[in-house]
Amino acid sequence: MLFLIIALGVLLIVVATSKFKIHPFLSLLIGTLFVAFASGMSFDLIIESINGGLGSLMTSIGLVIVFGTIIGVILEKAGAAYRMAEVVLRVIGPNHPQLAMSIIGFIVSIPVFCDSGFIILNSLRKALAKRAKVAMASMSVVLATGLYATHTLVPPTPGPIAAAGL
Repeated sequence: MLFLIIALGVLLIVVATSKFKIHPFLSLLIGTLFVAFASGMSFDLIIESINGGLGSLMTSIGLVIVFGTIIGVILEKAGAAYRMAEVVLRVIGPNHPQLAMSIIGFIVSIPVFCDSGFIILNSLRKALAKRAKVAMASMSVVLATGLYATHTLVPPTPGPIAAAGL
């Protein structure tokens, strides 16, 4: 029964973000509350669990997330991400757009949270896929690969910092 409740919670999160365009943070919170209430947790325990989990996460990597988001906005507004992309494309050459996209993702994800990096580079990904006449899906995969490689392996990104805090 608990597995079914969790599956419905995940489905609720997916539908809330994709169909109703609710912000992912709020969707996760709604899904969490649904699973907690449906599994019979008391309201006090739910609040205590959410505060404990979110509090410990923010204590360990909160500043990295905040500063990464700020840097991401600056990169996007200043056009720095596109400038980095131009340099990488010039070095790699037009015959390897997937490699260039992955390297761009790797570089941008150092100061920026990986999901923010994907959003920042999404229009570049589309334009590069169209210009190079390659599948949009392949460009999405290589961009995500570059972003997540940095996110999980290169300090001071949130992944290694969270792992070091264990």
